[in-house]
Amino acid sequence: MKIVETHDILSVGMFSKSEEWHIASKQVKEAIQSVDWPHGSGTFTIYPQSGKKRGEGNGVVPIKKPCIEYLENSGWLTEKLPPLKKGVIVPGDLDALLVLKIGYIGFEWETGNISSSHRAINKLLLTMQDGGLLGGFLVVPSDNLKTFLTDRIGNIGELRPYLSLWSSVPIKEGVLRIEVVEHDATSLNVKKIPKGTDGRALQ
Repeated sequence: MKIVETHDILSVGMFSKSEEWHIASKQVKEAIQSVDWPHGSGTFTIYPQSGKKRGEGNGVVPIKKPCIEYLENSGWLTEKLPPLKKGVIVPGDLDALLVLKIGYIGFEWETGNISSSHRAINKLLLTMQDGGLLGGFLVVPSDNLKTFLTDRIGNIGELRPYLSLWSSVPIKEGVLRIEVVEHDATSLNVKKIPKGTDGRALQ
C-alpha cells in the first residue's frame, strides 16, 4: 500500500522536531507500506468494483491487519487509551498507542463511515487537548481507493473541507497527522476483501 498524501493538521511546539516523533512517523509509514492484499502477497491489489451497491465492492476492516501487527511488533500497544484527567469524556480505545517517557502517540485506521472519521479526529484532538497525547495519526483512503470500498467509507475528499477548522483547535504541544492511502494495483484476478457486519452497517 502506498501513501499519496500527508496532512499535518496540527504541528505545535518542539515535539514535531523530536527524535521520538521522527521514529514514530517512520514506524507508521513502514506499517502502512506493509499492508497488502491478498495478505502475504507483498503488494496491495484490489478488486476494481464499486462498493455503492449492497454486496458489491470491498470491505475495509481486514485491510488494517498487517499495519496493526507491524506496529504491535514495533512496541505499540493495541486497543488502548492514554490516561485522561478525571471528569473528561472517555472516548473509545485507539487502534494503537505508543508509550513514550515524554507522553503518548495514538494511531487510528478509519474503517467506518464519514461520521466515524469525524469521531476519530475528535477523539485524537480531545486526548491531545487534555494532555493524554503528544501525537496522533489517522489513516484514511484516497478518493481513488474509496471507489472500490464500502459506500460512504470515511475518506480524504469529505474530510478536506474541515482541515482548516481542526487546525484552529488550541493545542499547546503536539502533532496531528492524516495519512492518505491508496492501492498499488487493481486486478479482476484477486478476491474481494470480505465485508462484515457489526449489526449497524456493512463494513
